[in-house]
Amino acid sequence: MDDQNKNLILATVLSFLVILGWFWFFPPPEPLPETPVATEQAATPAAPQPAAGTEAIAAVPQAARLKVDTPRLEGSISLKGARFDDLKLKGYKVSLDANAETVRLLSPVGEPHAYYALHGWTADASLALEDTPGAATEWTLVEGDTLAPGKPVKLQWQNGKGLTFTRSIAIDDDYMFTVTDAVQNAGTAPVTLQPYGVVARHGKPTDLQNFYVLHEGVVGRTDGTLAEVDYDDVVELPQLASEGAQAEVTEATTDGWLGFTDKYWMTVLVPQQGKPFTAVVKYDARADIYQTETRLPAVTLAPGATTKVSSQLFAGAKEWETIRNYQKAGVAGFIDSIDWGWFFFFTKPIFWLLHHLHSLIGNMGLAIIALTFVLKLLVLPLAYKSYVSMARMKELQPEMEALKERAGDDKAKLQKEMMQLYKEKKINPAAGCLPIFLQIPIFFSLYKVIFVTLELRHAPFYGWLNDLSAPDPSSLFNLFGLLPWAAPEHGTLMATIFIGILPILLGISMWLQQKLNPAPTDPAQAMVFAWMPWVFMFMLGSFASGLVLYWITNNTITFMQQYAIMRSHGHKPDLFGNIKAGFKKKPAPVAPPAKGKK
Repeated sequence: MDDQNKNLILATVLSFLVILGWFWFFPPPEPLPETPVATEQAATPAAPQPAAGTEAIAAVPQAARLKVDTPRLEGSISLKGARFDDLKLKGYKVSLDANAETVRLLSPVGEPHAYYALHGWTADASLALEDTPGAATEWTLVEGDTLAPGKPVKLQWQNGKGLTFTRSIAIDDDYMFTVTDAVQNAGTAPVTLQPYGVVARHGKPTDLQNFYVLHEGVVGRTDGTLAEVDYDDVVELPQLASEGAQAEVTEATTDGWLGFTDKYWMTVLVPQQGKPFTAVVKYDARADIYQTETRLPAVTLAPGATTKVSSQLFAGAKEWETIRNYQKAGVAGFIDSIDWGWFFFFTKPIFWLLHHLHSLIGNMGLAIIALTFVLKLLVLPLAYKSYVSMARMKELQPEMEALKERAGDDKAKLQKEMMQLYKEKKINPAAGCLPIFLQIPIFFSLYKVIFVTLELRHAPFYGWLNDLSAPDPSSLFNLFGLLPWAAPEHGTLMATIFIGILPILLGISMWLQQKLNPAPTDPAQAMVFAWMPWVFMFMLGSFASGLVLYWITNNTITFMQQYAIMRSHGHKPDLFGNIKAGFKKKPAPVAPPAKGKK
């Protein structure tokens, strides 16, 4: 076997093992279960009473509501507890169906899997729990009727013991609420108060992806440290007597934020940056409630004095540009709320480039193709050296054959003379593997970008490819839509067998790239080469169509590069001859004569 074929075999096997390992450790996500219909009322979370256990749990009855209407959000805020518990994302549908519903982010207690945020105050022992505003407080609307950008609203509540709580709520054009709480003490004694914010989820979300490369659950940052806690790990938190539940408490001194993240959506409390706060992750096993809390430092309010505190609440879509703008506006490290993964040093710049290409081109599929060209251009110097080395190895074939004849069965002598020949000709026989090793981190990073980032969700290309974050919807099963029956559902064995148009094009592109060189003379090598494109075709068939589009483009560019470089070194690839040779019937091996016969 010559060294060029060895390198090609090694590179191909490495690629196969990488993809096989990826499927083993990161299998495609299973189809999501339908949301169950439930009629029982869920429980409200406990308001955080420092070192005083947990408030009694009770269902929240229907209450008056304040309308929310912005360019990006619609819904309402319950005046019972001033809860943010009814929000929909105007720009996003749950599916591509024409009659699909708008994505609902927050839902009130009483509906299945309630999910909401609220703000409140706790006090020292001089006041009872019901003397401070919390989950059950009936607020009065005193200013405004609809919350919209440039139109804040004002709520008020008096505890009957000299304290007047006033809450102003504002919203910007995107997804950030600003909550400003003021307290006036008209009593005769000082009181110590502590403001807090809560985001609570009743039970696990029903649409969890449960996929290794995606984080879903608690996400937060304290003093520059990012924390990601899965729901299963929240359940395993230690029981803290001071919290009355399983909890983890972290003290932050300068900056941070805390909440829950889904694949594409997020609800996060953002305390005033530059100030200390306490971050709490909590699980109440009695009611199956996951909860995150931010508690600001307690303040002592003298008689006749007033205090004011402001915080923010992000409730919306994890749009890269929107979140980056909030980070620029002062929310430290907010861009890391997007799950960039372990290879963030590759993932972030790749997405940045893809985002700007999409802004210029206007079509995400064309942006992926353009991204492939840019990435190939960046690695061209190394790839060029690799392809030149492979071409020069071809030129050495006559000398290599002569060395093999001279060395005979002396393997050590053959190896020594081959190394000497490589040194004289200044050829690195391992250089041919460089393109494969360069492709692996780029492939993984692009996979992460396409799978996780919102900008790829429901992004169309052309024709039947209406969602580049999903597998190719076409199928051999119905001749790509020509026959009057539906294609198999993705994730099933039938869908794996009856692949779509893009995976087939991927297999053809790999096969053509192989045909730039003659098939190896060794039968085992030839069989590996013959099957490899088609194995990859089926293995990658269930991947996101955007990723398969990238791979096809990459194969096409690589084919053209190799062809041009081989031609420039005097070796004209016999593409059609190699294709014809692959279809020729191989002659049967001649059996050696029987012993004792001539």
